[in-house]
Amino acid sequence: MAWVFLVLAGLMEVSGVIMINEWQKRRAWWAATGMAVGGALSIGLLTLALRDISMGTGYAIWTGIGAAGGTIAGMLLYNESRDWKRILFISMIIIGAVGLKLTTGRG
Repeated sequence: MAWVFLVLAGLMEVSGVIMINEWQKRRAWWAATGMAVGGALSIGLLTLALRDISMGTGYAIWTGIGAAGGTIAGMLLYNESRDWKRILFISMIIIGAVGLKLTTGRG
């Protein structure tokens, strides 16, 4: 269950980042609320995940999901660059996160 919490924490981090972008564009109340809720859920779920997953592994995967997810969301939702080099490096982040999952002894 810890890994489910960790993935959900990463996805909430991505939703928070999307809401930060929306806040910068629109200054809408719903974006500020989404930013706060996404961030709070992300930290809360990360806390639950770290009960059974080592801190180094959990934090690395959480930030990896946030970084890769934020970049992918930017490409899909905000027409950011889809240059092959960006996709290559996002793939490397994802491969690193999968590698940490496969080699961790806890969780």
